[in-house]
Amino acid sequence: MKSLSFLLSVAACLVSASAVAIEHNAVVPADALAPRGGHGHGHQEPLKDNWGNAVEKDRKKITIRASKHDRDDISDDFLAAIKKANHGGLLHLKKGKKYVIGKKLDLSFLKDVYVKIDGELKFTDDIKYWQANNFYYPFQKSITFWVWGGKDIKIYGSGVINGNGQAWWDGFSGAEILDPNNKYYRPILFLTDNATNIEVNGLHLKDSPCWTNFFVRTKNVVFDDVYISAVSTNASSLPKNTDGFDSYNVDGLTVLNTRVNVGDDCFSPKPNTTNILVRNLWCNGTHGVSMGSIGQYPGVQDFISNAHLENITLLNGENGARLKAWAGPSVGYGYISNITYKDIHVENTDHPIVLDQCYFNIPAATCAAYPSKVNITGVRFLNVHGTSSGKEGRVVADLTCSPGATCNGIHLENINITSPKGEAQVVCDNIQGDIGVPCIPGSEAA
Repeated sequence: MKSLSFLLSVAACLVSASAVAIEHNAVVPADALAPRGGHGHGHQEPLKDNWGNAVEKDRKKITIRASKHDRDDISDDFLAAIKKANHGGLLHLKKGKKYVIGKKLDLSFLKDVYVKIDGELKFTDDIKYWQANNFYYPFQKSITFWVWGGKDIKIYGSGVINGNGQAWWDGFSGAEILDPNNKYYRPILFLTDNATNIEVNGLHLKDSPCWTNFFVRTKNVVFDDVYISAVSTNASSLPKNTDGFDSYNVDGLTVLNTRVNVGDDCFSPKPNTTNILVRNLWCNGTHGVSMGSIGQYPGVQDFISNAHLENITLLNGENGARLKAWAGPSVGYGYISNITYKDIHVENTDHPIVLDQCYFNIPAATCAAYPSKVNITGVRFLNVHGTSSGKEGRVVADLTCSPGATCNGIHLENINITSPKGEAQVVCDNIQGDIGVPCIPGSEAA
């Protein structure tokens, strides 16, 4: 007969105010356990994940009630549930159900937790609330609904994280994120801070009000088989600054088998990001796969290093493979080094290959008077093919290095990009050494 204390504890779980339910998984069959080597005949140990923790079937499962409508906020339930799932459990949001988040959430305390999203997790579009209640980051005045932090966090499933961005895009229409007078801050959909070992896979990240992902002070983040989209229903207020991926002070950023359809950068690591791997990335209608921008803030050293980007498709975009740095009277300095773009396919792209050291529409005279101080070394563009839009005439690659910086070790190989305006041209200005293909000064471009 079960003890009274045990029965009371079960009852407490069933009627808790947060409506959190706990499901203990059935006993695992012996044939589902993998052999783990040699301590006697037939000795087997449970499967482990990439971090040495329990896999899904061996975890305690937590579920919560779904929202009844778009204003039925289950933030408290979600927070209580993830606390119960922490340290070895799994929080499951069920398929066909909607879970509405209407309060900011501090999830910086996590350790060894799985969150399986098969339903839709949707943020409210209460602009007044979110502009007053958020997590703020001074880098480009960023805010977010929630912060994920800690260690060994897996977020996965077949569901959707919905930023409900249309109202935000409508309200921001005509404004600029980097306007010093802008006070209309829009939340980032997914943000990690002070985190180690983050894995996201299978999900659809939809309609972020601003950047879709921003990783801060994070180590080893992996996205695999993710779809990111931002699609407006209002032709007069399109998605803006809805970057697929941004990062700041990150070591280890991997993106695999992912599709991005947004109105801004597809992939754009920011200052102090290193050890980057991107493979099998598809981008439509974006500003390209960029390194940067960096060098924005006065007196601050930034860097991006050790990036390998392979098998990238870039369709109908403003840029293809791009490096970008700031110039002007009050900017920083730094470097971009050891970057490889390989097997890149572009179609109908305005600037298929571009090195931009006069970023964010700085006037040419200002760039000339106050050139960028970001050095760019060891950058390779290998096997790049497809078509430009012709917006830049015959120029398909524009490598213009700042006179205030050093640009060397820039190498192009097997470049086969056509322009509808005529025979393709490659521009190179202030680049040290042979770049591997014929190039001309920008003054001679047609």
